[in-house]
Amino acid sequence: MKTSINHPDVRFDELITGLKNKGYRMTPQRLELVRIITASIGHPSAAQIYETIKHQFPTISQATVYNTLALLKEMNQILEIDLHGDSHYDGNCPEPHPHIICTECNQIVDGDFDLDIEMIKRLEETSGFQITRSQLAFYGLCPNCRSKKSGYLDQ
Repeated sequence: MKTSINHPDVRFDELITGLKNKGYRMTPQRLELVRIITASIGHPSAAQIYETIKHQFPTISQATVYNTLALLKEMNQILEIDLHGDSHYDGNCPEPHPHIICTECNQIVDGDFDLDIEMIKRLEETSGFQITRSQLAFYGLCPNCRSKKSGYLDQ
């Protein structure tokens, strides 16, 4: 399964249609949150989404942001990436795919290779688990942090 980032307008329509089909109200705040998550280039945290949306909707609560993100996650429309207790969200590509995370600056980049579906099936067979969600993360230093560390060590 090759993952690809979907066009923000297409993802926006998919998420809104999914929410409407489940009977959820389309408040202006919810619409804006979906727009932010589908247009994001990176993997924003709930706090970053809240900071962005509160400028337009000053009365929005953090609970509204967290509840909507939890709902979208439950619907398998976004991926949650746990980063030292601070979850980040991928709204562009909801299919399981690898992430590469910088241990210095916490930058998250999508990995550009296929997950081995057969490996997941073998895990199910050998463990007896029914795997409902997978997450694969690699940790290391991004090029920027690596060059900073290299420059620091060279001095």
